[in-house]
Amino acid sequence: MNTKAIRFLTLTVLVLGSTAIVAQTNKDAVLMTVGDSKVTVAEFENVYKKNSGKESATEKKSLDNYIELFTNFKLKVKEAEEMKLDTSAAFKNELSGYRKQLAQPYLTDKDVNEKLLKEAYDRLQTEIRASHILIKCAENALPKDTLAAYSKILALHDQLLGKKGAARADFGVLAKANSEDPSAKDNDGDLGYFTALQMVYPFENVAYSTKVGEISMPVRTKFGYHLIKVVDRRPAQGEILVSHIMIKTPKDMTKEDSINGVKKIEEIYQKVKAGENFSDLAKQFSDDKASGAKGGELPWFGTNRMPAEFEKESFALKNNGDVSGIFRTRFGWHIVKRIDKRGVAAFDDMKGDLKSKVARDSRSQMGRTSMIAKIKSECKFKDNLKLRDEFYPVIDTNFFNGAWKSEKAAKLNKVMFALNDKKYTQVDFARYLESHQSKRAKSDAKSAIDPMYKQFVDETCIAYEEARLDQKFPEFRALMQEYRDGILLFDLTDKKVWSKAVKDTSGLKEFYEKNKQNYLWEQRAEAAIYTCADEKVANEVKAMLKKNKTQKEILDVINKKSQLNLQVESKLFLPKENSFVDANWNPGISANKKENGKIMFVEVKKLLKPEPKAFNESKGLVTADYQNYLEKEWIESLKKKYPVTVNKEVLSTIQ
Repeated sequence: MNTKAIRFLTLTVLVLGSTAIVAQTNKDAVLMTVGDSKVTVAEFENVYKKNSGKESATEKKSLDNYIELFTNFKLKVKEAEEMKLDTSAAFKNELSGYRKQLAQPYLTDKDVNEKLLKEAYDRLQTEIRASHILIKCAENALPKDTLAAYSKILALHDQLLGKKGAARADFGVLAKANSEDPSAKDNDGDLGYFTALQMVYPFENVAYSTKVGEISMPVRTKFGYHLIKVVDRRPAQGEILVSHIMIKTPKDMTKEDSINGVKKIEEIYQKVKAGENFSDLAKQFSDDKASGAKGGELPWFGTNRMPAEFEKESFALKNNGDVSGIFRTRFGWHIVKRIDKRGVAAFDDMKGDLKSKVARDSRSQMGRTSMIAKIKSECKFKDNLKLRDEFYPVIDTNFFNGAWKSEKAAKLNKVMFALNDKKYTQVDFARYLESHQSKRAKSDAKSAIDPMYKQFVDETCIAYEEARLDQKFPEFRALMQEYRDGILLFDLTDKKVWSKAVKDTSGLKEFYEKNKQNYLWEQRAEAAIYTCADEKVANEVKAMLKKNKTQKEILDVINKKSQLNLQVESKLFLPKENSFVDANWNPGISANKKENGKIMFVEVKKLLKPEPKAFNESKGLVTADYQNYLEKEWIESLKKKYPVTVNKEVLSTIQ
């Protein structure tokens, strides 16, 4: 959700967040009128019921507060409607975008999605180690290319099983020689350990259903055809939190660089073994600057998230605080310290994260596919594929160049299918073909048309269902109303209050002048904190202060031999801003205080009386108050423009 959406929803949080219990009453009864617009009990309930709880808002004062907030909200929406803001193309496009987002949960099979979540969670308990052989084949490959790829992978499968009396081939040797996964040249097809949601779904399915030591039949993914050999299964090792120190080994390093790198990591390792602080060493020496700044700490990680060597060494550490030996990855030399380890979280704890991951994964299409089947059944879908086949003769070369026109199918106008009473014709499909065509490899018409027809039917079903969500689901209709009003409210409030307060500099300054006593500095101390290397330096500084030497003169003398002898922080301090200054608030020079091996004292030169802040010093607060002022003035003008009446009798039925 973007910033604008968050902000306009924040506008209504006082209304939306209120806790109320609504009694049974006539939903269509008019609760209030705003100008000539009527607001029913149902509309009021839609806002409040979603957050109703055990607490009761039966006190009249509380209910009156809610009504006032709701009234102000409806006044602004009424003004936006009168200004025709809801008819602009920008508004319609924005609302349409939000509708697409809000509709998504309704356009998938929730039962299927729940099963997918549980399946993914169950698989996360086990990690698979597998090797594979890949023969590439594009998702939209021509039939002849698909057949060629399948024949090739099937032949390799025969070699692995020793068909026709031949000796069984070694999987790794065959992968290295034939796999079109570039990494197979180095790893013989070995993918290492992985778990759910780390491989494409069809690959994951076969890997988890194949026994250790067995080789799968060819499986098709978006990358092509695979043979999978499951090498091992183990319980999930969970996630680990570590710190590390790394010395880089660049590809272009010289032999001398390599020797120096080894010496450096060994020297660091000796310091670790001698008990020096690991975090400090990482900050000082690690070439991984991002983690080094945090004492070497890396984010939590689990299986297949780090280089295999790094993962192995990290998970081999048995206890928090244990430190590995020196080891190497493709990035350089490492030393790792274990901070913490955790197992797979409970299902309820990771359900939200699982939902987002499943939604981004190809398996999410299963919920959509199931929903399409339900829509077809509910809407009595039945098509005539012969009418689809009538498009084959009108598809020419232009289609494969992305230049085909629907006029080519001008004679085709029969009804292809219906969803309830809504009919979809060959004309509709021809227009769909024209708007969805793209340059592609030339093939026969059937191979081009059949998948596009399925896509047309699927998208039509989803669009049909989306169009009737308002009728089927009152909560969706209410939510859309909230978003509609929210967008209108945001745009108009920005124009009347937020942007106006920022742009109206003269009005802002005038408001400040009238209210400057509201923006006062507290009593402040004009003071300096002196941090000295030792008692001797502190005494020298104090002696110079008594002779009225300036800070610059003092620093020049004291720091002549070392810039670390004296540091000075000089400013106006507010109460509670610095505890040392607070303890020595009165003018004068404090006694010495030893802290972190340094000697500190405070010189308070004078105390400043409370006074108004300058305009630039209080501009943020002034702007916020000016916005509140503008909004109150605006609300008052709207009440005069659109008189509000509340039906007290109907209001009394709401508790």
